[in-house]
Amino acid sequence: MNITICFDKLPPEPWVQGLQQAFPQASVSAWAPGAPVADHAIVWAPPQQFIDEQRGLKALFNIGAGVDALLQLKLPPSLKVVRLDDAGMSVQMAEYVCHAVIRHFREFDGYDADTQTGKWSYRKPRSRADFAVGVMGLGVLGERVAKALQVFDFPVNGYSRSAKNLPGIRCFSGAQGLPEFLAATRVLVNLMPLTPETENILNQSTLSQLQKGGYVINVARGRHLVEEDLITLIDSGHLSGATLDVFRTEPLPAEHPFWRHPQIIVTPHTSARTLREESITQIVGKIQALQRGEAINGVVDPQRGY
Repeated sequence: MNITICFDKLPPEPWVQGLQQAFPQASVSAWAPGAPVADHAIVWAPPQQFIDEQRGLKALFNIGAGVDALLQLKLPPSLKVVRLDDAGMSVQMAEYVCHAVIRHFREFDGYDADTQTGKWSYRKPRSRADFAVGVMGLGVLGERVAKALQVFDFPVNGYSRSAKNLPGIRCFSGAQGLPEFLAATRVLVNLMPLTPETENILNQSTLSQLQKGGYVINVARGRHLVEEDLITLIDSGHLSGATLDVFRTEPLPAEHPFWRHPQIIVTPHTSARTLREESITQIVGKIQALQRGEAINGVVDPQRGY
């Protein structure tokens, strides 16, 4: 059993060591051009050369939840692409989103600005009933986020490609359900997978359907958002602001207007980081299941894009 690791801009050595300890029966190494073909690979944004050389792979394990970068490569039709189910990311995402929603709802940015000038201020409490939160994308991460928001008594809407039924969450689905979902939402949380159908889905048309004073939280992919449209809608007063963790270009260029916009909060793609030990445990379990001929969770459907 040979396992190879190929990461873009991430050091593979801690993963090699951790995987070797967790799976001593296997031979684990970092990929280099010309290396022998392995049985399985663990990757993050590998080059096309890696795919071309590793033609005998049985499975390709992606260390992030999103697989859009992988699906842009020319992959052999028989190659099984597997994404992580969770590995500690969903609780991080729930923390991040709840923090962003509460920070906006409680107007903590305004209080921060006042305290910087020594002002003791008061703001009238807002009604949670007026702040319905809509979660776009009800996969593992989206479902965890939606459930976490319920704890704070926000009305929660959910949107997904196919119909879902989650207790206490008003669910919408499909192209026909999107306008109603948007109209019922004041705070929009994007956790959609990036596919050709969802690229640029956060645009002038969709975002203008949010309730007036709407707020956008994007923690999925930068290419979901038409950046100029967001700024236009904030400056016009239809949207009150945004918290953005993902961008079309990362790192976000120093000259980008998001850095300087007073109603946009920027974080450096840190909403949910891959936890190495949890990920290794999950990947080893899946490889062992495949060896036993068992089905595993997280196998990507290339046609759907997730």
